[in-house]
Amino acid sequence: MDMYQKIEQLSERRRKVEQGGGEMRIRAQHKRGKLTARERIDLLLDEDTFVELNPFVEHRATHFGMDRMDAPGEGVVTGYGKIHGRLVYVFAQDFTVFGGALGEMHALKIARVMDLAAKNGAPIIGLNDSGGARIQEGVVSLDGYGHIFYRNSIYSGVIPQISVIMGPCAGGAVYSPAITDFVFMVENTSQMFITGPKVIEAVTKEVISTEELGGARLHSSVSGNAHFTAPSEPEVLEQVRRLLAFLPQNNVEDPPRVFVKEDDGWIDELAEVVPVEGTKVYDVRKVIHLILDNGDFMEVHEQFARNIVVGFGRIGGQTVGIAANQPKVMAGCLDIDSSDKLSRFIRFCDCFNIPIITFVDVTGFLPGVNQEHRGIIRHGAKILYAYSEATVPKITVILRKAFGGAYVALNSKAIGADLVYAWPSAEVAVMGAEGAANIIFSREIEESEDPEATRQAKIQEYREKFSNPYVAAAHGMVDDVIDPRETRAKLKSALEMLRNKRESRPAKKHGNIPL
Repeated sequence: MDMYQKIEQLSERRRKVEQGGGEMRIRAQHKRGKLTARERIDLLLDEDTFVELNPFVEHRATHFGMDRMDAPGEGVVTGYGKIHGRLVYVFAQDFTVFGGALGEMHALKIARVMDLAAKNGAPIIGLNDSGGARIQEGVVSLDGYGHIFYRNSIYSGVIPQISVIMGPCAGGAVYSPAITDFVFMVENTSQMFITGPKVIEAVTKEVISTEELGGARLHSSVSGNAHFTAPSEPEVLEQVRRLLAFLPQNNVEDPPRVFVKEDDGWIDELAEVVPVEGTKVYDVRKVIHLILDNGDFMEVHEQFARNIVVGFGRIGGQTVGIAANQPKVMAGCLDIDSSDKLSRFIRFCDCFNIPIITFVDVTGFLPGVNQEHRGIIRHGAKILYAYSEATVPKITVILRKAFGGAYVALNSKAIGADLVYAWPSAEVAVMGAEGAANIIFSREIEESEDPEATRQAKIQEYREKFSNPYVAAAHGMVDDVIDPRETRAKLKSALEMLRNKRESRPAKKHGNIPL
């Protein structure tokens, strides 16, 4: 056999691998409204940049007829390419081969591409479409999951890790995505659950569909396991590309800077967005959109714990993480879910050198027996821990209310804020003026000839003496009281000033965040 025949043999082997489970299974995949692993990679990466790795890996199983079964590519496509011209690594499970089930060599391919991503300091993206562990291979398939979980954990905070759920994801398969930084789901075609509907019905007699149990809507709004969803696979993959444009390649790089046209930062509309009256609601996203470059804001966990808003944008071309109370929902107070959502976001930003800007308008932590019994103390403490631990530039803008422990938790000077600005409408106090006046002046109000008039007078007295921003500024808890219209200019200047910030922490293995 000469070289040309060997080359033809190579080409034939490669064609077989690229066909995956064959034309019939590819058609079945398309009929479900799903793309193949290779089609997904082509949509995700810049055109003609994908380089495949380990295409000829084969399984070593012999039991249950496996010795007679081919698994082209071992049910997963791995390799590297570029997004926005920057290196990324990717693996895409191939549902047309054994339903994308994970076996020993399948896991080895994923582990190897993860190792390469870590060594070269580039994001790893997993396109998950798998029926779970390959039962025919027994315990070695579970061992394969363990190798992946270990790498997810060790590389956490080193390189960005993104999971895209594009089909069923059950059992052990859901734990890898759960450890990664961001989870994307396709509406109506992807699911995540530990045990499926049939097992649940057999054990607990509860009857539920796969979509109700673990669909995109459920995980994006109720469980909080999914950060982003979209109606179709192309739209989800475009969201992944958009997210990566905000992020650095790894933990020792800064996020990419984007050129933006210079402006004076003066925004007249900001004087009218936030009502001065503390009882009136508004959408804090209007403030965020006005301040960010081109109003471009990529919200994270948009449907989950909507009383807090988090996400990415840019100011002066620099990526920033935004955290803001949402007065439109639960008056912007903090509860268990919003505490978890905010804390995880803060820690991600700190891992990857992204400055954090916090917009505060908070009445406090949500009162109630249910919240107390479910552990609001522990969950709320996560916010305190996350902000205190973070060493990236941290800037706070108090828009209106900043009451009680929630004021302290939301990046106050006491827990490490580099700069705290307050709008003239800000109220910084132990509690709202109404509640405080009712407690402090209760006797005077009761004994007054006109209790309501006295109460209103005492509320105003408390507000003037204790809860306006100038009292906090006088104590150094607020660095400056600013005109709302100059907020963008102030933030832009502050970010530039803090650009080379360095802050160390006591030597330790790691802290013990209250989980």
